[in-house]
Amino acid sequence: MTTTPHFDPTSDGQLADPYPMYARLRGSCPVVHDPKLDVWVVSRHEDVARVLHDPGVFSSESAVRVAVGPEADEVKQVMAEGWSLTPNLTESDGEVHTRLRVAVNRVFTPRRVAELEPFVRATAEELIGRFAAAGEVDVIEGYAWPLPLMVMAQILGVPAGDVPRLRRWSHNWLRLSVGTGPAEERVEWARDVVEMQHYVMALLQEPGRVAQGGLIASLAADGDEHGLDTVELMRIVMNLIIAGHVTVTRAIGNGVVTLLEHPGQLAALRAGEASVEAMVEETLRYESPVQGLFRTVTEGTELGGRRLVPGERVMVHFGSANRDEHVITDADAFTLQNRPGRHQMAFGRGIHACLGASLARLQLRIAIPLLFDRLPGLRLGPADARVRERLVIARGFEELRLHWDVPQ
Repeated sequence: MTTTPHFDPTSDGQLADPYPMYARLRGSCPVVHDPKLDVWVVSRHEDVARVLHDPGVFSSESAVRVAVGPEADEVKQVMAEGWSLTPNLTESDGEVHTRLRVAVNRVFTPRRVAELEPFVRATAEELIGRFAAAGEVDVIEGYAWPLPLMVMAQILGVPAGDVPRLRRWSHNWLRLSVGTGPAEERVEWARDVVEMQHYVMALLQEPGRVAQGGLIASLAADGDEHGLDTVELMRIVMNLIIAGHVTVTRAIGNGVVTLLEHPGQLAALRAGEASVEAMVEETLRYESPVQGLFRTVTEGTELGGRRLVPGERVMVHFGSANRDEHVITDADAFTLQNRPGRHQMAFGRGIHACLGASLARLQLRIAIPLLFDRLPGLRLGPADARVRERLVIARGFEELRLHWDVPQ
């Protein structure tokens, strides 16, 4: 009798290395029901791709919510002081999603992204300069989250001094959105989310508070052109602040650790025998910062030999799909040579493919190599200084302490 593999991504063992579990899922039960989450976990590349390309059958409603049960009354009371969190860019379908996406597409054209390169590089250099003489740093706190959030603030036109608040608010928005945690903590997270909503609404309604060349000023001026009201614009801005930095934050930490644990590949990169672009794609594939998102079944369908009915939820598992041995040769190896990038789906597929993927890639091409350029002898700290986030949908570090040689 075959035992169904136990999907428990926040357990110590699977936090350390979830990939053997994913392989067992793909091999024996590629679409399996997890009773704890009440969700069907979809682990094969072909099944994940099918779900992502069929938004009519698999809705993006509640795409980031791990739990979808009723909210505590105390949390509802706090949230009533603000506005609904949805629909937003991530959690919307059809015409609503199209309107939201079209409103910001122009920010992420190849030309506009390329124009940001000097700012990204200068910001990364500045951040490294703050700790280079210390010989050690928590690279998540000192570098991996400030960099993409400062870049997004520049795009939006948000005052640079507000970045630390945006970090706290967005962190708690994500914690609230996933739908788990004790009620008393969720009340505090809800207060931060409402405060962030009111802050963004004020920026949209008081143009003098933002840079006139930024996206917020543009949205405030052109919202009617796209048929969007101020609340919808607020949701766009909040979505960009949050989604625009968490993936890059996690990918920087994952990339540094993976390179340090594969010194041969790091040497090839440093010697120019492998491209920076290949490093970014392989890092995203090998340790996907977004492990998966959720979809809701809207009509009866079959997937991976299972019959799904309306109302059931599936988790499309990018982390597993990116290690699928049926699609990717030697999928559990980290290699920068001769690895086609077309199969990796760290940024999703279909209409919900990540809007800012090109911007994320630009930041990673700059941020990761620059650490090795500026910090000689860069190395990992002790194992207990590497703390993984306990999130079902993401893979990254809460803390990652690095050391390097400081010239005497």
